[in-house]
Amino acid sequence: MISAFVNAFKIPELKKRIVFTLGILVITRFGAAIPVPGVDANALAAFFHSQQQSQGGSLLALMNIFSGGALEHLAIFSLTIMPYISASIIFQLLTAVVPQLQKISREEGGRQKITQYTRYVTIVIALFQSLMFARTFQNPQSLPMFRGLPPGTSLVLNPGLGFEITTVITLTAGTIFMMWLGEQISDRGIGNGISLLIATNILAKFPAAVGLAYQMFFPPAGMPAKYNIIHALLFIGMFFGVIAAVIIVTQAQRKVTVQYAQRMVGRKMYGGGQTYMPLRVNYSGVMPIIFAQAILMFPQTIFGFVQVEWLQRIASWLVEGHRVYLTVYSILIFFFSYFWVATVFNPIQIADDLKKHGGYVPGVRPGKPTADFLDFTMTRITFAGAIFLTIVAVIPISLSDWLSIPYLTASFFGGTSLLIIVGVLLDTLRQIETHLLTRNYEGFLKKGRMRGRI
Repeated sequence: MISAFVNAFKIPELKKRIVFTLGILVITRFGAAIPVPGVDANALAAFFHSQQQSQGGSLLALMNIFSGGALEHLAIFSLTIMPYISASIIFQLLTAVVPQLQKISREEGGRQKITQYTRYVTIVIALFQSLMFARTFQNPQSLPMFRGLPPGTSLVLNPGLGFEITTVITLTAGTIFMMWLGEQISDRGIGNGISLLIATNILAKFPAAVGLAYQMFFPPAGMPAKYNIIHALLFIGMFFGVIAAVIIVTQAQRKVTVQYAQRMVGRKMYGGGQTYMPLRVNYSGVMPIIFAQAILMFPQTIFGFVQVEWLQRIASWLVEGHRVYLTVYSILIFFFSYFWVATVFNPIQIADDLKKHGGYVPGVRPGKPTADFLDFTMTRITFAGAIFLTIVAVIPISLSDWLSIPYLTASFFGGTSLLIIVGVLLDTLRQIETHLLTRNYEGFLKKGRMRGRI
């Protein structure tokens, strides 16, 4: 593997792409350290520092991880690329259910139109979120998530309309700039730019997570250690075991054999080959976890404002670590695993495309029987993927609440963070390997195939 990385810098084009990508990532880290004018960065950083050392996650803690620590300074890149991700998800779902968007996506240049619409919606979402941030940080004590702040604490030096306008313009411009940087990586760099930006932000908090883990075994003078060396070895083994499981399931796929009949076109014979259709076990990726977290965040936030006893009781049940939360969270992940597959995977269209091109699944008649076969196969493997996602999503919450591990540290043992990091790194390594193999260099393995492919 080391020789593969060395060979990557021997190819001028690939070297240029890697250096360009690293340069863009460095720029994003600078943007995550520059605060918005008018913010009391010290008070805000002190609040997030106390949140990092506590057990149990919150909406702010999760958003801070995805922003790579930018939110704890209310930096210009605090919104990161998440408004673009939200807009992309909206249009991906709408394209699957709205006939007009389906027609546009299939036309020549239709994908560019959908992308342009996504950018417009991104700006709208960024404007709304940045305005909410501006008003929230001016009056933090009114929100349940800021109850850890001492009474009278102010996070804004000069509140008012001027601060709101400055914050909205700055944060929205930061999101647009990050969106442009991500597109530049995709065009001129290596890997998927948007995904790389998110993974880089998450990895930026990894040193802090390691530092908190170190304090669990070697606390400051005068404080007893919670765990010993045996626990450390178990945690390390669990960490690498979860990573290995995520890689295996992320790469796992069911290969459906597809046979193409020979066709005579003029005096030439075409087709007649055999290939396969890969159906991924974890077809929905990290989306079910994101949907489940987003839905469960609303009751916690909204019910916290309402001074009604039974609503307050429901809000307390939906706090991370509570049995009701874990039960509902698991059910939602399982449901959205099937919902995403049902929305994105279209067996009828796939069966029709196979029939048009003379392809068929051996032992299955073309047309509706092929669609039923693909639907049945996808349903079975999605069941395994949904169980895997549920287990991985619950691991960080269990470690944080049951074993008193800091939430930031526990978030790297599973959940959204680990799934995104593993998926992005595998995709980036796959692209680098493709460049190496096309120029007669060995890939990351001697056989030129990444471990985990089936």
